[in-house]
Amino acid sequence: MTDAISTLNKAIEPIQGERMEEMSREWNYHPKLPLHNPSIFRWPPDPAFLARWLARNWLTLSERVMMTLLAIALWFFFYPSLETARTFAFGWILQVWVVNFAMIFAMAGGLHWYFYMRKRQGKKLKFEHRDQGKDNKLWDFNDQVKDNMFWSLGSGVLQLTGFQVVTMWLMANGYAPVITFAEHPVWFVLWLIILPMWSALHFYWVHRLLHQPFLYKRVHSLHHRNVNIGPWSGFSMHPVEHFLYLSTLCIHWIVPSHPIHLYFHIVFQGPGAAMTHTGYEDLLIKDKRRLALGTFYHQLHHRYYECNYGNQEMPWDRWFGTFHDGSPEATAETRARKKRMFG
Repeated sequence: MTDAISTLNKAIEPIQGERMEEMSREWNYHPKLPLHNPSIFRWPPDPAFLARWLARNWLTLSERVMMTLLAIALWFFFYPSLETARTFAFGWILQVWVVNFAMIFAMAGGLHWYFYMRKRQGKKLKFEHRDQGKDNKLWDFNDQVKDNMFWSLGSGVLQLTGFQVVTMWLMANGYAPVITFAEHPVWFVLWLIILPMWSALHFYWVHRLLHQPFLYKRVHSLHHRNVNIGPWSGFSMHPVEHFLYLSTLCIHWIVPSHPIHLYFHIVFQGPGAAMTHTGYEDLLIKDKRRLALGTFYHQLHHRYYECNYGNQEMPWDRWFGTFHDGSPEATAETRARKKRMFG
């Protein structure tokens, strides 16, 4: 699902320095293999690594900082106030839906336009050789992008809005605990840092559930049509999967939160999915990595299915034996696991 780990050194590394041995016949591009472990939960603990991780993700203009700034803007200017949300009414619910529709369309559409229509980066740092699928009955409308847009903007935006509206109503009426920055500054900041970790935990176990044969064949296979992913693929899911995936937002019904936390979580789960499914590892500006996008870790999941169910934030795949490090040995093990699961 959504993976935001990046490194500052990688962010400024010239693309001209990529070595040819990092390419292969199977991939247009992949990072150095086997994949390393960037999780802050690795053992033994490394305080210096943790400090660098915090600096990269929260003290630079990272994707998480940008998501936080967007959440603040949504709170101030775009979403209705909690006072308005005390009573269910068509007007403010429609407002939430319109804002969410516009965010998903702008993020996924903008990335698709930049990488796949204008081809501004060519195939530099693109994992797959292939372009998006067309003229294939596998897809609704015989087109991968139209198929993904239909599910993302239809079921995706509707259910994202539904979870958000209910959560705002609960907050507005005192059924969900609400905090302010002035009263709880430390928890306010900590909860922003912890939310992506909670999302990673929730995503791993929901994803494992969706890969059980009964649910995979009837539900999750729709998302996995996208072996060659693109920005519109990230939020393209069966309605049942959307419901399970977005149930992560229910944490705000229990854990004290500010509306900014909820909106950050909304951005992380919705528009953030477009970023992690771009099909490219990073955005390049003047041949230098400036923004982390997709990860080869999750690209391996879309290629081989029964591996890398989570993301690199939490080491669940390593702990539970479902990690694919990009090696031929890991591919053989993953294929054997798939054969055992599906016969």
